[in-house]
Order: sequence, then C-alpha cells, then structure tokens
Amino acid sequence: MKASHLGYSAVSALLLGGSSVNAIQVDFTSTQSIIQACSEITYGMMKYYTGNNTGDTPGNLPSPYYWWEAGGMFGSLIDYWYYTGDESYIPVTTQGLLSQVGPDNDYMPPNQTKTEGNDDQAFWGFAVMSAAEYKFPDPPAGQPQWLALAQAVFNTQAGRWDPQTCGGGLRWQIFTFNNGFNYKNSISNGCFFQLAARLAAYTGNQTYAQWAEKTWDWVNGVGLITPQYVVWDGTDDTQNCTSFNHIQWTYNAAVYLLGAAVMWNITSDQVWKDRTNGIINGLDVFFTTTPANVMYEVACEPQGTCDVDQQSFKAYVSRWMAATIKVAPWTESMLQPKLQASSEAAAQQCSGPNNACGLQWTKGSTYDGLTGVGQQMAAMEVIGARLIDRVGGPVTNKTGGTSVGDPSAGSGQNNNPSNPLATKPVTTGEKAGAGFLTALILIGILGGAWWMVA
Repeated sequence: MKASHLGYSAVSALLLGGSSVNAIQVDFTSTQSIIQACSEITYGMMKYYTGNNTGDTPGNLPSPYYWWEAGGMFGSLIDYWYYTGDESYIPVTTQGLLSQVGPDNDYMPPNQTKTEGNDDQAFWGFAVMSAAEYKFPDPPAGQPQWLALAQAVFNTQAGRWDPQTCGGGLRWQIFTFNNGFNYKNSISNGCFFQLAARLAAYTGNQTYAQWAEKTWDWVNGVGLITPQYVVWDGTDDTQNCTSFNHIQWTYNAAVYLLGAAVMWNITSDQVWKDRTNGIINGLDVFFTTTPANVMYEVACEPQGTCDVDQQSFKAYVSRWMAATIKVAPWTESMLQPKLQASSEAAAQQCSGPNNACGLQWTKGSTYDGLTGVGQQMAAMEVIGARLIDRVGGPVTNKTGGTSVGDPSAGSGQNNNPSNPLATKPVTTGEKAGAGFLTALILIGILGGAWWMVA
C-alpha cells in the first residue's frame, strides 16, 4: 500500500449523485433481504470501477486508489458471488483478475512492479485463492488458473524471505529503491502466512504448512505479535528489528486470525487453537463498548484521519472473521456477536447519496460523508457475513476443488532450485527464533507512533 489522500467525499458525491436518503433497510432475519442489501451495496461499489470502460485498463481502479485495492475489490466480488449466488459480476471479475497477472502470471505486472510491495501482490493472491476455495468459475482453458496464480504469488514471496537481517521475514517493499524497503511489517508477513496456510489446506502439500509455521515463529519471535496477541505494525531491519511501530490496524491482526484458524483445521493442534483464541481476544481493541461490538479503525477513525487505503481495512477483517467461522467452528460464538452488531451498524451508515455507505459505523444513520470503494466493500463484506452459515466451507483438491495448480508457478521459477517446493522441508533449526504505512509514519518509527497502546 502507498500513501493515499484524504478529503475524498466530494469525489464520492459526484460519482454517486443524489441527496441523502434513509439508510438501507435490512431485515437480518431474512436471507433475501440480506442478499438484496449486498446487491445494492455492491452495485454502488462498482460505480467506481472504470476498468471495463473502452480505453481503460481492465483490473485497475482510478485515482485515488492504488492497485492493491483493486485486488481487494475483486476478492469482495468473489465473496459477493459466494454469499448470494448472483452471477452478474463473474465476467468482470474474471477479466480483471486475469488482466493483471503480468507476463510471468504472478501478479507482477510491468505497470505496477516498480512500486509494488509484498502486501500489494498478496491481495491479488488472496482473491484467486478464494476463487479456488469457493469454486468460482474457472478461467477458460489456456488462461492462468486460480490455484496456479496463488501458488505463483507464494513462490515469488518465498524467494524474498530475508534471513540476512532480523533472522528472517519479508520486507514491506520488494525493491531497494522504494521507501519502506527496510521495514519488515506485520501485514506483508501475515499475508504470506495466511496464503501459505490456505495453500496447505487446499493442496495437502506440507511444505506450505511448514512455511506458515516458519513465518508465525518469526513474527512471534521477533516481537511483532506480543504474548497478549497485540499485533504491532512493523519494525526496522536497520536496527535488527529491536524497535516497533506500535500502531494497531484491524487487518494486521485479522490476517493472522484466518491463517491460524486454517492451521488448526489442518493439524487439530491445540497450539493453533490457543493462538486463534488469543487473536480473537486481541481484536477487542477494534470493537466499541458503546455501542457494543461495533468495529472501528481505532488508529484513525476517532480522529477522522483514515486515508483511502485505511478506509477499506474493515472489509478484510469482516471477510477473514467470517471465513474463520467456517474452518474453526468453535469461534462462531466469539465472532458472530461482533459480526452481527457491526453489520447492523454498517447498514445504518449506508445512508449517503443513493444509499452509499459511510466509514464510521458507530455514527448510526448519520452519514459521515466518507464514501468510496473501501466503505462499500466493508459494508458488503460485514452484511454478507450474516449469510456465512448458509454457504459451504472452502473446498480442497480432495473435496471437490476444480482449480488446476502448478507448484512451480511464479516469475520463471520453473526448475529453479530457489523454488521452495523444489527444496527440502523447513527444519527446526531453520525456524527463526528470536502495514501499510505512509512515508511519514515510517520516519517516526524510532520515536514511537502517534497512537499507541498503553
């Protein structure tokens, strides 16, 4: 993710038009009412997408959105199809996901590569991983397939694992010339962890599981996840990762939630159950007490300083909480109260022009004037999550999955010994023991962040 812009509600109003009306009415006891609300919200989200216009680039969102958020948006369109069964967006989703794969089919397209971070690439990997897990219609023969694309993202990122500083971990940025190259952050490593866990579940290949465990061990060992399951944003490798940026973002914690739950699902190991429970307890900081259990972005929402990137974070948290329920059913009693309260609050905040959804769910039906792709995505994801009990769980290649994989996929790594799936499994001795931020925040890493947990 890159630095974004504030003061964007005027653009939203021009795009959506109209004047304020009552909030979207949702009967949460009615499946059809929830589906209709998701349909309205998704339609509003797609008003921002110009990639299917003549002369525009498929797969991209216009300014002020960065490329990664388009990957997040297509992931939400897959979730929308998964929850509702509505096939309206299958063509545009397939076109968008295939248009940005790049020449090596690994989501490193030339128009983005020079500014692309590991987290940016991972959000596209998440979208195609969901497509494989939910049996989203496979691409035509001769086109890259969903599972192979997810494997390509994993392989390219595994090749960037950096044991030369801090004993391991992924850097935020891929290239040395980008600000943030020295930053080893929770979201980049968390994305890699979650993707590895999900690939392990889908394929049954234990090398993915070993990489997931190796990543968790490093993040935990270096201190980005505390014993109380507080997830700090990142650390500086020029200081051997001994100081931390103490900002907490919703998705930094939630990305580990789903990964840990998947690891429990495939191992039945109590340690992963304990970790999953710990992360759920750590999420409490992102939910209000009055009103109870309403999700908010604690680091920026109260101050009104959430940038365009940050305005989308609750979408991914809602997505991963719902997905956690499917792979770790015991979590439902802990997560559903949060999803239920947040979905009802989000529906009330869909009270902008033409029922556009605002950012601050804690404001009830008082529209906050901050509408955009991220807000629409977040509202759809959290309201759609109310349907999680009526849809099937993720499939694997042994339980009906149809997506074709390629363990050697990714940036010309075929027959390359650096491909992690062509090497020996991770050994105990190799395990490390020990956010998406703007340049301004990075500068402040030594002095501490402007918002910190006591």
